[in-house]
Amino acid sequence: MVAYGAEQRVRLPALRAGWLTQTFVHWPFRPEAVRALVPGELVVDEYEGVAWVGLTPLVMADVRPPGVPATAPGLPTFAETNLRTYVRHRHGRDGLWFLSLEVASPLMLAARAVGAPYHLGTLSVSRDGETVSYVGSRRRGWVSYRLVVRPGAPIEPTERDVWLISRWRAYTRRLGMLWETPVEHEPWPLAGAAVDVLEETLTAAVGLPAPLGEPVVHFSEGVRHVRLGPSRPCAPRAGRALAGS
Repeated sequence: MVAYGAEQRVRLPALRAGWLTQTFVHWPFRPEAVRALVPGELVVDEYEGVAWVGLTPLVMADVRPPGVPATAPGLPTFAETNLRTYVRHRHGRDGLWFLSLEVASPLMLAARAVGAPYHLGTLSVSRDGETVSYVGSRRRGWVSYRLVVRPGAPIEPTERDVWLISRWRAYTRRLGMLWETPVEHEPWPLAGAAVDVLEETLTAAVGLPAPLGEPVVHFSEGVRHVRLGPSRPCAPRAGRALAGS
């Protein structure tokens, strides 16, 4: 069951951070178009008969790896942009599946060890009056995006808003195994948002067709107390050699 508040405590985080100045752009797709991009162990989650893909740019702030206490200063801020969809494991637990992850900090590439599809690039987030702008391009290749939004008034989340935005684990695949990474943070404070500019090649780069309709857009000033737990295999296969991803 998707919940507005965190579904579990992360008592020993592998990473602490703040996710700030975040915009959520969600498009509806035919489930079969998304299913081809998701491992067989996972089922594409649907809301009202369609699958959803989200473009979510943000600022990563106060990132603290293991061993750095919460009272110590974190790393300098940097931009990250996720392209994600929504899935369920065969055991029923819902979560995220990342189609791509764009990041400005080389430190985050360490998460490739559990299959997180990080790509290093040039990314920026800026404010100009009433607008927030996100720009990014992958270091290698033609993948890029530009998004300009106008945040609106705070909203009370609907059932669909919670379904789209409040997920408490991510799945990745590496070394022949599916991995699960839990997350805990305060509920997202949400606002509506209008799009002034939206240009992107991220969806085409992962093989998605045109969406079924216009995007649903939200803005959040963010959450400051994010705790990512250690990644762990969902279903270890004892007595079997691990194959490369």
